[in-house]
Amino acid sequence: MSGIALITTQAFSLWNFRGPLIRALTDRGVDVYALAPDFDDGLRNRVLELGAVPVDYSLSRTGINPAKDAAAVFQLARLLKRLSPDMALSYFIKPVIYGSIAAWLAGVPKRFSMIEGLGYVFLNDSESMRWRRHALRRAVSALYRFALGLNRKVFFLNQDDIDQFVDEGIVDQNQVARIDGIGLDLAHYAPATPVLKPVTFILIARMLKEKGVYDFVEAARRVRKRYPAARFVLVGGGDQNPGSVTEAELGAWVAEGLVEWPGQVDDVRPWLARASVFVLPSYYREGLPRGSQEALAMGLPVITTDWVGCRETVKDGVNGFLVPVRDSNALARAMIRFIESPGLIGRMGLEGRRIAEERFDAHVINRRIMEVLGL
Repeated sequence: MSGIALITTQAFSLWNFRGPLIRALTDRGVDVYALAPDFDDGLRNRVLELGAVPVDYSLSRTGINPAKDAAAVFQLARLLKRLSPDMALSYFIKPVIYGSIAAWLAGVPKRFSMIEGLGYVFLNDSESMRWRRHALRRAVSALYRFALGLNRKVFFLNQDDIDQFVDEGIVDQNQVARIDGIGLDLAHYAPATPVLKPVTFILIARMLKEKGVYDFVEAARRVRKRYPAARFVLVGGGDQNPGSVTEAELGAWVAEGLVEWPGQVDDVRPWLARASVFVLPSYYREGLPRGSQEALAMGLPVITTDWVGCRETVKDGVNGFLVPVRDSNALARAMIRFIESPGLIGRMGLEGRRIAEERFDAHVINRRIMEVLGL
């Protein structure tokens, strides 16, 4: 075969999330073309080190502009025709839609996509399901339905997303391939010694309200009234998403002494190693949260919501606790359980590592992906 085109809108993800898959492909002699619109010199070199060829193309990550997006599709189709790969694998919402269409126009014979959660557009809680989002969701669903129809197989990370897309006729059941997340290089995430003093709660995510940032901060406020020594850390940057938390809000929480906020970091491992419990009170349409998987691999218990994607990472009472969405009281109570019973931290952390080894090994998941790709 002449190669595979990986199509994304975030060059960072090619190295940080797809590294093991790219290495597995190149080790088998497959030419990998890594397409992204936002390469810098550092990311380009990291992709080259993986054995892939970084390729620039133009596509905005967010928003829908029919004229610009149509032009981007035809430009991408011309690029793919020149590269002439045997297959294309697209991930993230716009690459899945426009990358699939471009690959079809370019005559790429085998087309695949990966749905890593449904995101902002598919939130359906009453407060946020406003008319503009409802109209956007209808448009995106129609685009998904057409684009995914051009694919041989579509990878999903949880059953809730499969059920919704099949029930709404967006994808055919025969196209579905489910995997347990995109996986981790478990050797890269060695378990750390549990931190018991002070008990430290960490949330690593994009700073979006739907990721539960406000709930985390409110729970921190409640917990610190009883246990002022407890430590709370937010790790992650802002986003173009409408639900992004502002830097002013984050700065105010830091000034109040509620949380620490180092912003976006290149390597989450040192931060996880200095934490006791990972917290993700998300009500976002997650696929299978990467941050929770990383925490489990490093031996941290997890508090997360009984919600799409999130519940896939926790056996309640075994490797952490599940709490209702948007319930800072329940979240605070779960945090206090770890403070008052610190032995849970080590015991549940060991269970978390065992679950990571059982379900989230990238080498096992990549073999499944390559089997579906026909490799």
